[in-house]
Amino acid sequence: MEANTRSTGRLPAAFLTPGSSSFMDFLSDHSPEMLPGNRKLPDGVIEAPHGTTIVAATFPGGVVLAGDRRATMGNMIAQRDIEKVFPADEFSAVGIAGTAGLAVEMVKLFQLELEHFEKVEGATLSLEGKANRLSTMIRGNLGMAMQGLAVVPLFAGWDEGKEKGRIFSYDVTGGRSEEHGFAATGSGSIFARGSMKKLFRPDLTEEQATTLVVQALYDAADDDSATGGPDLYRHIYPIVTVITDEGFRRLTEEESQELARSVTDRRLEQPDGPRAALL
Repeated sequence: MEANTRSTGRLPAAFLTPGSSSFMDFLSDHSPEMLPGNRKLPDGVIEAPHGTTIVAATFPGGVVLAGDRRATMGNMIAQRDIEKVFPADEFSAVGIAGTAGLAVEMVKLFQLELEHFEKVEGATLSLEGKANRLSTMIRGNLGMAMQGLAVVPLFAGWDEGKEKGRIFSYDVTGGRSEEHGFAATGSGSIFARGSMKKLFRPDLTEEQATTLVVQALYDAADDDSATGGPDLYRHIYPIVTVITDEGFRRLTEEESQELARSVTDRRLEQPDGPRAALL
């Protein structure tokens, strides 16, 4: 939408009319064509880059959300250093799997949705409220998903009411499920989940939880060609984020590098003993 450029200098009436605290509802009423799910697609098969594996794990005091850096298009590597994990707001984050372009656009719209709600209502949504808003956005993309352009994120954050980290997973229809302990989505999720199932403990420290998710991504990359493991030669490492009662924090490049090197070094010493990485 564009501002009114007539001599009055006023914004269009849509911007000045009281309405819903949902930015999605605002767009639906005044510019529905701007919503990703309302765009008309060309006929035929669409080849688009896809993001792959996202993992999350809780620990006493917070939750860790991480993702690999590879995007694929068919049997080709489309991008080696894509970013798939983003802050949703101060106390939550979302990791994307599926059609990369649509997923990134959905994340940006989700960030704006939460910011809009806070400005209109003067308060932040609860963590479950945020999870429900994301579910609605995914459901709005169902038409795209049926044409092969699915977006399946993983949402995690700090619940200020329950004082703990929580994880929510989704399917292409917008169905939402709360995951307990750990979760994974994307093409390498079956291997990442198997790795975390063996390594997860409820009493992990923050450092052990970050090691756990990097180990899971390494194991996923070992069996899934669409998942990129730590690239020591190109200095490309997983994106690892931590959300606690102090807010969202992304590990620095140096911290991610140290984690990745510790996991790869352990695997070189004990190829069949990933549990050693947490002991």
